[in-house]
Amino acid sequence: MNTEIKRVAGFRIWDSRGRPTIEVEVILANGKIGRGVAPSGASRGSREAVDLRDGGPRDGGFGVECAVRNVNEIIGPALLGLDAREQVAVDHRLCELDPTPTKATLGGNALIATSLATLLAAAGSAGLPLWRYLAGAQAVRMPLPQIQIFGGGAHAGRRVDVQDFLVMPIGAESFDEALSICADIYRVAGELMAHRGRRFGVADEGGWWPAFDSNEDALKTLTESINVAGHGGRAMIALDIAASEFGRDGRYRLGLEAREFDTEGWLAQLCEWIERYPILSVEDPVAEDDDHGMRAFTAAMGQRIQIIGDDYLVSNAHRVGQAILDGACNAALLKPNQVGTISETFAAFEQAQSANWGTVVSARSGESEDVVITHLAIGWNAGQLKVGSFARSERMAKWNEGLRIERQSAGITGFAGRHALPLAINRWL
Repeated sequence: MNTEIKRVAGFRIWDSRGRPTIEVEVILANGKIGRGVAPSGASRGSREAVDLRDGGPRDGGFGVECAVRNVNEIIGPALLGLDAREQVAVDHRLCELDPTPTKATLGGNALIATSLATLLAAAGSAGLPLWRYLAGAQAVRMPLPQIQIFGGGAHAGRRVDVQDFLVMPIGAESFDEALSICADIYRVAGELMAHRGRRFGVADEGGWWPAFDSNEDALKTLTESINVAGHGGRAMIALDIAASEFGRDGRYRLGLEAREFDTEGWLAQLCEWIERYPILSVEDPVAEDDDHGMRAFTAAMGQRIQIIGDDYLVSNAHRVGQAILDGACNAALLKPNQVGTISETFAAFEQAQSANWGTVVSARSGESEDVVITHLAIGWNAGQLKVGSFARSERMAKWNEGLRIERQSAGITGFAGRHALPLAINRWL
């Protein structure tokens, strides 16, 4: 079948926050169509690919007409005739069109939607679901979920400073059971908060919007929720600190508690929480500019918990490689729109895997009904998947897609579970 790119078209659609985003259609000579959608983040690293927005009064400044025009007038014509099966070549052309480090000229949103659409068109031409197309002959496992129970930081009006309080169901024996465990904890947490007058709806990613007096109150309530739900020891806590949101130049200020720390004091606070609560994973424990802090935290806790770089690494293979050399982090978060193309995301994944790091494929806070992120986590055999909470349809679409794949697909060899964590942590567990 002729898999040359025949047409590329960009359109405006809407994301889960009611803001415009980009959908790209790549149409091949054989008639197959791939559609890619660009997500967007509320908490963003300064080094990540930028969304090109129109500014001005329309759509609150979040319009994407310029980025859509770039797809239709610049990107599309440049890709005509390329073979969609040659993802690296297509993505290389995209990077040639916009060689800026943050994809600021054409827009990271325009590039990632196009890159994803190309990948999906190629999978469709092969007559395969995307996860199987990516896996090839490789046997793959279902990923261990990280599911948000409480939202905070930029996801919940900064009602608490820590951005995500999540659970990891390490005691589950299947993806289906993992989701059931998380559903129990989510429900109990909501009931406890409602009874205490602490529940203010849901946050951007579907977790409960909290009204706590301190960040530690959230940890206490989440630990209680796990135990009341009957999953003590089977589910552990993961934190996305997103420390760049409240830390800079080695100073960390918790607005909720009106307390300020230097790097050493802040790390001591994190280590105290780890001693007191069942915390197994911490993402971006320090700000993106705090190399010393990340190295120190990894040295202190890297044999005991998973330490994930998000804003610190921005899904960039070079930064992952440098962090490996520096002894900073032991796991990488992978967000395709953070770097701009699928090939660049996969390069970061391979770099992390080469050091036996944990790898977590992640969605963004501004999402759509698109389920491609689930297929990436499974097809790459990444081991972990983070797409938000156990509520809101843009989240549940992704979790439910995982259930369908687990239920219907040959080639799935089991559930990654706790074995998806870095090797040293599994030894400690």
